[in-house]
Amino acid sequence: MKCKYFCLFSALLIIILLSISCKQTATQEIIPATSVTTTASVQSSLENKNTSSEPITTSTTSQAFKFPNSSDVENRFGVQDAFPGLQFKRSIDLLNAGDGSGRIFVVEQAGKINVIENPSTPKSALFLDITKRVDSSGNEMGLLGLAFDPLFKENGLFYVNYTTSNSTVISSFNIDPNIPSIADPSSEKIILTFPQPYTNHKGGKLAFGPSDNYLYIGIGDGGSEGDPQGNGQKLSTLLGKILRIDVNKKNTGLNYSIPQDNPFTGNSKGYRQEIYAYGLRNPWRFSFDPQASLLWVSDVGQDRMEEIDLVDKGKNYGWNIMEGTLCYNPASGCNTNGLELPIYEYDHSLGDAIIGGYVYHGKELPVLEGAYIYGDYGSGTIWGLWYKEGNSPKNFTLAKTNLHISSFGIDESNRLYIISLDGKIYTLKLLQ
Repeated sequence: MKCKYFCLFSALLIIILLSISCKQTATQEIIPATSVTTTASVQSSLENKNTSSEPITTSTTSQAFKFPNSSDVENRFGVQDAFPGLQFKRSIDLLNAGDGSGRIFVVEQAGKINVIENPSTPKSALFLDITKRVDSSGNEMGLLGLAFDPLFKENGLFYVNYTTSNSTVISSFNIDPNIPSIADPSSEKIILTFPQPYTNHKGGKLAFGPSDNYLYIGIGDGGSEGDPQGNGQKLSTLLGKILRIDVNKKNTGLNYSIPQDNPFTGNSKGYRQEIYAYGLRNPWRFSFDPQASLLWVSDVGQDRMEEIDLVDKGKNYGWNIMEGTLCYNPASGCNTNGLELPIYEYDHSLGDAIIGGYVYHGKELPVLEGAYIYGDYGSGTIWGLWYKEGNSPKNFTLAKTNLHISSFGIDESNRLYIISLDGKIYTLKLLQ
């Protein structure tokens, strides 16, 4: 009898141990195989141009993290026309007003903002036309950004970023008091303006911080090629930066105020106090992930690398000393002390102009939850990047398209849209 119970107990113990062993093996299979690149190892290989066909990741740890199975996301998506019958002209941004109306606003580069009042029965109407104030003669010039005030439902205020022949203008508008469904073109108030030396690298994105309600502004290095004026590293200029200002208050001589916790507030060195972060080439699109309190910036590269940065206050993201993790000026042996490396980058075998998107929190494609969705203007590829602090990020190709992607957008339900220069708005769809 004792042997019977002992044997049964031994068999049960063996089954439990085998079960634990199998579970550990299964867990190991979902740890990413991507090699971890530390800052030190990146510095030791800066002189060698990356020739791999796969994007490079940079991280400092390799703790276990559950990424999606490749078979669930890799090349599993296509795109579909979100609004059949609607056509826009050089659309470069899409936003919602956060006012509960469900409306979608589409920005056209020449200077128009269109509104789709009811996305389920899409018809577009003109919301604002400032084409006569906007110079869009250059490929990277025009009406480049739009942001709705966090209290838009109450105050009717929104902000735009556009170019004239030789400057960038940040200004506000109000809705028309007599026709609340449209904006009042005569209500413009200039918030900030500064000169632009060339016709390219304007940046353009505007967004309000979800926790501080300050206005963040993405500004390129001013253009030409290689940042000849060194603006990315020059703290006396606004060019090549992410700016942060308070549009609800005014400092003396300004139409806005400087947040007290901006990194250069009150400095005596002539540094621009609007600067939040610097060392950027052309941060065309950025977005906040309010759930993780992260600011995602996709910085368009020069000749070799496209990069994704998690931007934090006061930090230097390297341009034009570095392009991604590679030395740029000088071409080798650059001093990387104090520079922030991208969390992810890819070389020009995969695309040549990164288009930043959003961290996905939509309902339609739950397999993408938490992924940073972004694309490339040149190749039309759309990727998803899964990231968790303390782990090496993992990138998957979601879809290969022939679109010239100009931007991404989300509506109030966090549905993700892809904006293309063919005049159409698209959404991702899961292929069967």
